[in-house]
Amino acid sequence: MCGICGIFNFNGAPIDKELLGTMTSIMKHRGPDGDGSYVSAGIGLGHRRLSIIDLGGGAQPISNEDDTIHIVFNGEIYNYIELREELKQKGHIFKTLSDTEVIIHGYESWGVDCVQRFNGIFAFAIWDAKAKRLFLARDHLGVKPLYYIRLKNKLLFASEIKSLLQDKEVPREVDIKSLQELFTFRYVPSPNTLFKGIEKLPPANWMMCSANDIETRKYWEWKPQIISNRQEHNIVATYQELLEDAIRLQLRSDVPVGLFLSSGIDSAAILAIMSQHVSNPVYTFTIGFEGGEKTNETDDARQLATRFGANHTEMIVSPEDYENYYDHYLWDIEEPVGNETAAAFYFVSKIASQKVKVALTGQGADEPWAGYHRHIGVKLSSLYSRLPGSVADFANKAVYMLPRNARLKRGVTALHEPDILTRFAKIYSFYSAEMKGHLFQDWVKQDIADNGYEAKEALRHLQNDVHDLDPLTQMLYIDTRANLPDDLLMVNDKTSMANSIEARVPFLDYRLIEFIETIPATLKLKGLRGKYLHKKAVEKWLPKAMIYKKKKGFDNPINQWLRGKMRKYIDDCLFSKDAATGKYFNKKYVEQLVMLHEQGKEDYMRHIYLLISFELWHKMFIRRNNA
Repeated sequence: MCGICGIFNFNGAPIDKELLGTMTSIMKHRGPDGDGSYVSAGIGLGHRRLSIIDLGGGAQPISNEDDTIHIVFNGEIYNYIELREELKQKGHIFKTLSDTEVIIHGYESWGVDCVQRFNGIFAFAIWDAKAKRLFLARDHLGVKPLYYIRLKNKLLFASEIKSLLQDKEVPREVDIKSLQELFTFRYVPSPNTLFKGIEKLPPANWMMCSANDIETRKYWEWKPQIISNRQEHNIVATYQELLEDAIRLQLRSDVPVGLFLSSGIDSAAILAIMSQHVSNPVYTFTIGFEGGEKTNETDDARQLATRFGANHTEMIVSPEDYENYYDHYLWDIEEPVGNETAAAFYFVSKIASQKVKVALTGQGADEPWAGYHRHIGVKLSSLYSRLPGSVADFANKAVYMLPRNARLKRGVTALHEPDILTRFAKIYSFYSAEMKGHLFQDWVKQDIADNGYEAKEALRHLQNDVHDLDPLTQMLYIDTRANLPDDLLMVNDKTSMANSIEARVPFLDYRLIEFIETIPATLKLKGLRGKYLHKKAVEKWLPKAMIYKKKKGFDNPINQWLRGKMRKYIDDCLFSKDAATGKYFNKKYVEQLVMLHEQGKEDYMRHIYLLISFELWHKMFIRRNNA
């Protein structure tokens, strides 16, 4: 796990070595174990290394036998041992034991199709000196980030946005269209970022750059096809085998591998399987929150660790810890997200970094297995549509009279919508179209020309892939490819790498995802029970009492803190004289949101949290550098 960056001059001009060095060094946290670079006519590659595989021989950049192909790589290729043997059979000669070199020889043997052979998490750049072209690629589900910007005569790319910003030609401006998307989704969907001109290479895409052209193409063309004639026990058995194999592969490492452990069944199942495949106790790490006794996972996680003989570490995070880190938080994740648990990943990574360089996580099971409330709402929509109009209207009005129910209001509004994509747009719309109409300043609204549901356009390309399937299957497909990479996985990567920790996600082995997406939605959400067959499967490793207890979730008392010890933080962030609130947003409306929340009339904690995050981001990256 590393940090990569590079400069490609389309006209072949010499590379600015000082700029390349600065772009590389600013990502030292991603790779404190070493650095390297390759510079030739028109191309410069930079690398920071976190040593995981082949500790002595895996330094990058790495080249092929005749030094005509060079690579910088961030991530892990889990099936590199098998691919290495296959490539050796083809006559390729290896000079290291690293997974990085497998990519080089894979590219030599299979060309751009090599990415379809890799099971892993990756973002890499290959310079093909003979063809004079730069090949960039990102893993199937976007676990590893890759950003780029095209300027007049060059293309810059990097694992982190701050690396690109080292070039003074890169603008420091808010992308207004992305600002609108941020307040719709709580994150900015690929390929956009909140920085004008800077883009994300979407998951499962590669990019080829030459002097005359840039081509981007999606390489994972998987489209779910539901298989309905299988027995439940056969589905469960196959899923168990795939999950065990995913974890077995992701335990490959030349350094100890730990686990971010919650009280939930996903990380517990990983712990159980890990314990069967390692000879030493698994290192496990859990955090809790001061004042969060009702939702803290520390006691349950500690019992899980004891059950499986793990070497356990935990930390209780205080409001002071949170506030002190928050000043640096946006520097780490680089784009605001309306996810109040996001900063928590920093603290669990921090305690993990004292003992390991690699940690598995339980992320990625909820999205394909229907583990969220919104998935129940999609299922209920078909029932709701059959209600008489008068009954549906009454239910809608009744819900809107209830206090503190933003999520429920959003869901019920969506139930009225017959068009599936518009229904999804309403469900995903964090700030509703009406709220955004009040929130944005007039000049912002003019720039975005909002039709109320721009989420439709952002998600249409994904929905088109599965438009012929049932609504729940469509949403699970979209969640797995939008919400995960652009929000949860992005935060997981940035906060773990801020602590020089490689975070692996076995539930997102692409083979697992392909298999899960052949399972009928009725076996994922059975009645109102989410993750139905997933829970059946983990009965192999966990007691039923643990599996079917009420889920706590990864919660924290941020709402309580913002009302108490951190209340001054709201005023300092949102209502100071130089706050960005006054430039982009209607200050009176923001004050109204805060007032209604404090009075208990509405639950706008997440809405306020997103505003705070945007303000801190703007101060960190835009205002400070344009002052």
